[in-house]
Amino acid sequence: MKNILGLRTVIYKVSDLQAAKEWYANAFDTAPYFDEPFYVGFNIGGYELGLQQEQMESADKTANVETYWGVNDIEAEYTKFLSLGATVHEAPANVGGDIMVSTVKDPWGNIIGLIFNPYFGQED
Repeated sequence: MKNILGLRTVIYKVSDLQAAKEWYANAFDTAPYFDEPFYVGFNIGGYELGLQQEQMESADKTANVETYWGVNDIEAEYTKFLSLGATVHEAPANVGGDIMVSTVKDPWGNIIGLIFNPYFGQED
């Protein structure tokens, strides 16, 4: 029996939980399934995207961990996130074979990764 079961939850810390809830609902085309004053949770393809209120504001968040959300059309999703107010972190780029990645920063400075990886299969 394996002890580590795999990725379950990614949490983004935000200074305005209500605004972030609305922004993420639009960005991921998904309403939260869990919505409390201390935590907002979204089910994104069977994985948890969580939002928590920052305890201390951080104007300059580091990029020491990046999480990539699978997409079918990286250019379209990248453009959509930018149109919703995200800023460019890394434009879509080929990283080998047919794999494409990009990252944007949400309005609270969190890095959101997008990946098109045909080796994992894409969802309809």
